[in-house]
Amino acid sequence: MESLKTVEIKSFVPAKDFECSKRFYQTIGFEMASEFEGVAYFRHGACAFLLQDFYEPDHCQNAMMHLLVEDAMSWHKHLLNAQVSDEFNVKVTEVVEQPWGMLEFCLTDPSGVLWRIAQNM
Repeated sequence: MESLKTVEIKSFVPAKDFECSKRFYQTIGFEMASEFEGVAYFRHGACAFLLQDFYEPDHCQNAMMHLLVEDAMSWHKHLLNAQVSDEFNVKVTEVVEQPWGMLEFCLTDPSGVLWRIAQNM
């Protein structure tokens, strides 16, 4: 099994308005490392995903990402200060201590994808 090493796994995140979604993810702190033929590669530290110029309402309404961070309160404050709710018409929930041992809040992106941003407690 030693020869079956992996490098990374990335999800494809759909975008209703590709240009708006690219701006959104850059505003919240992701770097757009590349873009080619309707797919943009975003990263933040060692975490990455692929934003695709594709929209299917049922897919977007059911898509969910989980971002594990070191400090959920700092991320929450950053998103509030960046005024993403107003600029992109998205929702940022309050930070909640979850019974499964995480401090967590939710963020919806402009296409309706739900991001759960959490830290281990």
